Amino acid sequence: MITATFHLDGKRIVSFQVEGHSGLADEGEDVLCAAVTSAVRLTECAVNDVLGLEASVKVKSEKALISLKLPVGLGQTNESTCQTLLTALMLYLSQLHEEYPENIIVMEV
Repeated sequence: MITATFHLDGKRIVSFQVEGHSGLADEGEDVLCAAVTSAVRLTECAVNDVLGLEASVKVKSEKALISLKLPVGLGQTNESTCQTLLTALMLYLSQLHEEYPENIIVMEV
């Protein structure tokens, strides 16, 4: 199962962690894992490469884990953009949970 955990400070998403495999199909053929990986990588690229921020990203391939933590002190524009991106990711993963409830779970902590 894929577990996506979003860490909040009030209403602000400060970080997320996505871990695990869906088990929907064999590795390399799993459309759910591919969808999740693509969405997470797009979000990370938007935050770090497009916006030029230095969000902390950790990848542990052996655990199928990726996490991203926003830097502190973002300006108003970057903060708003990051919250839009992270909220969209959380919504997308939640929609995948509705479609594949046995294979992905999304939590807010």
